[in-house]
Amino acid sequence: MSYIRFRKHYLHIPYLVLAVIEFAVLLGVFIVLTGVYAPQSVPPGPEGVLSASLLFAAILSLGTLAMGGYAEIVRETLSQLYFRTLVAYCFLGGIALALVYAFLPAMDPGSTNLFWAVLICTFVVIVLRRLFLAMVDSQQLVRRVVVFGAGTAAQDLLDDYDANMRAMGIRVVGCLADTSEPVVAEDRLLTTPADLYQYCRKNRISEIVIAPQERRRSEGGWLPVPELMECKLRGIAVTNAIDFYERELRKVKLELVHPSWIVFSEGFRVSRFVQWTKRLTDLVLSLVLLAIAIPFMLLTALAIVLETGRPILYSQKRVGQLGREFRIYKFRSMRQDAEKDGKARWASANDNRVTRVGAFIRNTRLDELPQIYNVIRGDMSFVGPRPERPEFVAELKEKIPFYDTRHYVRPGLMGWAQLNYPYGASIEDARGKLEYDLYYSKNHSLLMDFLIMIQTVEVVLLGKGVH
Repeated sequence: MSYIRFRKHYLHIPYLVLAVIEFAVLLGVFIVLTGVYAPQSVPPGPEGVLSASLLFAAILSLGTLAMGGYAEIVRETLSQLYFRTLVAYCFLGGIALALVYAFLPAMDPGSTNLFWAVLICTFVVIVLRRLFLAMVDSQQLVRRVVVFGAGTAAQDLLDDYDANMRAMGIRVVGCLADTSEPVVAEDRLLTTPADLYQYCRKNRISEIVIAPQERRRSEGGWLPVPELMECKLRGIAVTNAIDFYERELRKVKLELVHPSWIVFSEGFRVSRFVQWTKRLTDLVLSLVLLAIAIPFMLLTALAIVLETGRPILYSQKRVGQLGREFRIYKFRSMRQDAEKDGKARWASANDNRVTRVGAFIRNTRLDELPQIYNVIRGDMSFVGPRPERPEFVAELKEKIPFYDTRHYVRPGLMGWAQLNYPYGASIEDARGKLEYDLYYSKNHSLLMDFLIMIQTVEVVLLGKGVH
């Protein structure tokens, strides 16, 4: 098994191992530089050196997590790897360490030691990640998968594999046809073996993914239940395609969802303790963020007035939990006449209704700060599906199956879909984001909320998903 499930969230073991090794490297570099070469720069004694080293390693590891270092490592080029690591360690880590050392000066190793520690860690971690990618992609460690099915569901899985999963240590060997008219390309089809288990054993297959073609009973088709049972009982994983998507891509493939899956699958519920804890966390974080953000909010308001005058704030009706409507507040980023005819419009790339100040506050997410008020009121949470306008919800519910399921959790300032799907302003984009919102609705927990909040730093810094 190459993954564990902790608090309903899938965590891949190779990346957990990488995170542990990186943490040990950060710890070791700091101990050597401060404990051996500059023993007077941190609190004396082994305990003092260890405490300062743990603090250093924890902050830089959080920087990596905030920049999506583990989520994007399998997709990025060498130059992107350099950039992401430099931002995580030299920018985010440097700022965070400077703030921490301002309150804990005894932990400060000195500017020279800190400079060399960060520089050496950056270089060593980049080399370590390149070696990790080579190992994960080696023939000895890849997970070899066979897809049972050759219709549209199997083809969709192959497309997603080519786009996202090829670099994740997975090799799709091919597809076993379950229909006389396969959609999958011929070079991806496998000859149906006489003995499925022996075939899997000889070809080192570790998993069979069931992605059958949807059809009426009269169209025939077959599912080799005895053969699949033998494979399962003899150690080869047999997985539904929908569960495979959920585990590997952390989304719910909409075409595979049936009402029975929602009814009988584990998830889509949280305990009252978690609900109350999340609400308390929302209130505490809102008050802390409000105290920090007040100067930025005043400057934003002044900039809006100087460029386009009043009003400073813009409000819209949005659909919240259980379909209840509420009014959301933002700093105005568009002209006053953006919707003068009263008709709701999707935002678009290079939207000419956006002002110069509006473009800046959208890129930096400063326009979202007034929504702290919505969180305090209880209309929204810090983490959850982004709330949509009633006009769009009515249209999307008619055209996208299960769209209303996203309204069974409280909407949020930041969400799982915002981390994983580029900004969308169309029905097809809403469909793509719903796959991630469904995953969040099914599996959300306090741990997942924490991971989303940390990784949203990357979205803000790099201006991802902004129109």
